[in-house]
Amino acid sequence: MVTVTTAATVVCAATPAQAQSYPTKPVRVVVPFAPGGGSDITARQFSAKLSEGLKQQFVVDNRGGAGGLIGMEMVAKAQPDGYTIMMMSASFAATSALHRPAWDPIKNIIPVVEFGSTPFVLVVHPSVKATNVKELIALAAAKPNSQTFASTGLGGITHLATELLMNMTKIQMVHVPYKSTGAAMIDVLGGQAPIMVGSMLPVVPHIQGGKLRGLAVTTAKRWYSLPDIPALGDTVPGYNVELWFGAMVPAGTPVAIINQINGVINKSLESAEMKKHLEKDGMIPTGGTPEKFGQRINGDYNNWIKVVKSANIKAN
Repeated sequence: MVTVTTAATVVCAATPAQAQSYPTKPVRVVVPFAPGGGSDITARQFSAKLSEGLKQQFVVDNRGGAGGLIGMEMVAKAQPDGYTIMMMSASFAATSALHRPAWDPIKNIIPVVEFGSTPFVLVVHPSVKATNVKELIALAAAKPNSQTFASTGLGGITHLATELLMNMTKIQMVHVPYKSTGAAMIDVLGGQAPIMVGSMLPVVPHIQGGKLRGLAVTTAKRWYSLPDIPALGDTVPGYNVELWFGAMVPAGTPVAIINQINGVINKSLESAEMKKHLEKDGMIPTGGTPEKFGQRINGDYNNWIKVVKSANIKAN
């Protein structure tokens, strides 16, 4: 089992003077995805809270590409001084499980704090003759590789979440990877790749507008903001995939700085304003310690390694 390194095992605690003087200049907040997606929106919300709490600018820097690897590498190789942080989604564990680059994101990027979590939604175009998960499984089982599903990239979390579903139900569908959520949604809405496990923010408006059919949320139980959509775990016992968001830093970042960032985020999660923002986005606030967040990442990473191996997925 691979274990995520936490700050306490990387460097001794920084002195009180270091903590008191941080930050003395703007902090770069790397988002390894294009503007406008869930990670970007969440990053801007929490960057504003950090700017407010630490009296310094936290500036979002979108570095999309290669399923998040470009931004992740930038953070992994940055100076561990607290002036480069990354706001990332659960894609971190999925991307790391497939690509496993020489600079090893699991060892070189460490957890600070989890913001919150939300499910994905399994959606289909109305042309798909399935009104629930059981019917979709039967449709795919009757004729292997007759159904096509979209994802936001080879080895990305929406791809691996669908591979996990196929593995657990013994069905086969054809994968069509896209470079972004926006690009994938065009073909899902057009019916060219009519099945997708998508994040809530981009897919829910299309469900509400009747352009897509929501079959299930990807959690073990129903989600509070989509009470009329069943949980995938109801039909496929044991299935549970959550989309989390959180802050991470280069390994070696002083513990005192990590604790400052962690403290501001945890405090912000207690505010009525932030709770309202997250609730609107269908997200449950989590917070907690770097160690707690590391356990979440570690569990996801090891699960995705199993999926990658069982599905024989190869990185480009």
